[in-house]
Amino acid sequence: MRPYVIVNTAMSADGKLSTRERRQVKISGAQDFNRVDRLKAGSDAVMVGIGTVLADNPSLTVKSEECRNNRLARGTSLHPVRIVVDSQARTPTDAKILHKEEGKRVIAVSKRADPAKVRELEKLATVIVAGDDHVDLTAMMEELGRMNIRRIIVEGGGTLIAGLIAAGLVDEIYTFIGNIIIGGKDAPTLADGPGFVKEAEFCRLVLLEARRIEDGILLHWKVEK
Repeated sequence: MRPYVIVNTAMSADGKLSTRERRQVKISGAQDFNRVDRLKAGSDAVMVGIGTVLADNPSLTVKSEECRNNRLARGTSLHPVRIVVDSQARTPTDAKILHKEEGKRVIAVSKRADPAKVRELEKLATVIVAGDDHVDLTAMMEELGRMNIRRIIVEGGGTLIAGLIAAGLVDEIYTFIGNIIIGGKDAPTLADGPGFVKEAEFCRLVLLEARRIEDGILLHWKVEK
């Protein structure tokens, strides 16, 4: 049984996650930051792709003391499991996600990953091998389910999110749309990759909520199955 998957992103008014240089940009404010922290705290795991790790070096920890205490009161770990989808085992061994604070880490790689790099990462995280040239996302999710991970928040990037959507693995999407325009045809969007061509292939959404937060708007979608 695969985990329930929620995508959470912040984008500019023109749908960009960051600049064409993949440089992190502040799109939302404190209120949305707190919302995301609560969402993260209520999940078993937080997932990102290797591009996000290389560009932003996130820790993916729960920040607020209240959220941490709530997790401890439920008998769970202080932080959700931190997962990196990394086909070629490029995660730096000094990445924050592998060292900052306590908690379990998982890195998903393909069979093509350099065995020496995999061995180094195995010293710091649980390594899942799924897929030949690229991580097989469906097989990875099945393995995460066997690890008793039931609810995952995906925080980027666009290539990973596109792959999860194409594989039918996404259940909900939160998109905070900020009051800036970034522009650039090469700037990342919520769903990068090859995209869909036929309308029958399009991912269809049901709008659950539209709510103003600070100077932007939060859209909460359910993915039609």
